Amino acid sequence: MEIRRKGSAHWTGGLKDGKGEISTESGALAAYPYGFASRFEGVKGSNPEELLGAAHAACFTMSLTLTLEKAGFKAERLDTQATVTLAQQDSGFAIPAIALSLEAAVPGIDAEQFQELAQTAERNCPVSKLFRAEITLDAKLV
Repeated sequence: MEIRRKGSAHWTGGLKDGKGEISTESGALAAYPYGFASRFEGVKGSNPEELLGAAHAACFTMSLTLTLEKAGFKAERLDTQATVTLAQQDSGFAIPAIALSLEAAVPGIDAEQFQELAQTAERNCPVSKLFRAEITLDAKLV
């Protein structure tokens, strides 16, 4: 089975004075604003890092739900936060780290087994795997 989902960005202008819009195929985001100021200066709007963080937190939480259920457990609640670090390096900006932070209520599980299952879920999370994936680019000048 293969599922394809789309996200897109539109940009006009230069880096600091330009404006961008982010959209998702589902319509969850439709021409949502982003730009230099929302990425680097804390101005209202979105940025790629928070979108990556939300996607990673959502995917990992679903992966953990599946992993727990396969082991015979059902969580009462899972609250995951992903902190995506954007840092300037010698070659420009990079994302050197993503920190997942989880608070969970899972009846009947001990701490050791919970840690083991959480680690398994992270390894099996498709978005975690994405960060190790091959990326291709088809660029056309029009």
